[in-house]
Amino acid sequence: MNPETFAPAHFGWSFADGVATVTLNRPDRKNPLTFESYAELRDTFRDLVYVPEVKAVVFAGAGGNFSSGGDVHEIIGPLTEMAMPELLAFTRMTGDLVKAMRNCPQPIVAALDGICVGAGAIIAMASDMRIATPRTKTAFLFTRVGLAGCDMGACAILPRIIGQGRASELLYTGRMMTAEEGERWGFHNRLVASEEVLATAQDLARSLVAGPTFAHGITKTQLNTEWAVSLETAIEMEAQAQAICMATKDFRRAFEAFAAKRTPEFAGN
Repeated sequence: MNPETFAPAHFGWSFADGVATVTLNRPDRKNPLTFESYAELRDTFRDLVYVPEVKAVVFAGAGGNFSSGGDVHEIIGPLTEMAMPELLAFTRMTGDLVKAMRNCPQPIVAALDGICVGAGAIIAMASDMRIATPRTKTAFLFTRVGLAGCDMGACAILPRIIGQGRASELLYTGRMMTAEEGERWGFHNRLVASEEVLATAQDLARSLVAGPTFAHGITKTQLNTEWAVSLETAIEMEAQAQAICMATKDFRRAFEAFAAKRTPEFAGN
């Protein structure tokens, strides 16, 4: 992938200053997902592992909403006619999008406004940080369409963000989480005005690009892998991870800048 020329068919893409902005772009339908957009998003985040020019990602939605989730007519309807093997292939594909988002080294900042439900809420959850607005309404709607709340890693990831009890309530009831609840519970990192949400997310992403981006990738890896290990193992993993970072030139750049009383300029190596 060349981020300068990449032109996806099913979502918007822009790239500047090391930040790629992915935009769900069907505003007339509140940016629903389709079989094709799921697959292309999955493949894109898989490819980002090998695109060092992209140092951070912003995930946004067009037209004042983030995403209404899976398209009722283009996904939900066809799913009701599929046999079990086809259904499992679909649910594995959607889960692969979350795995690709978590496995790419770039921090992902979600810019959330308006409706953020179903698979849209999952994409927000799978991002590293979330900037929202007072208009943002988030819901994990699966039980409201007769499905379990355990979709695309929700039962693993959501409790780690907002706690088991709050996650249980949202996943059992499918109710809307208000923006204020989301910020208070730690789902949203901050709330800003609707007209500022994309710029705020991009500013945050650019601030990460200005930091030690190789080390950011190590941080993301450790945040993922330390979920299911003992404290003893986690401390050893972090010892090894930090030693790797100490071998980078960015570590020396930081030391030299500190000694010279100037701001370090990191290069990601």
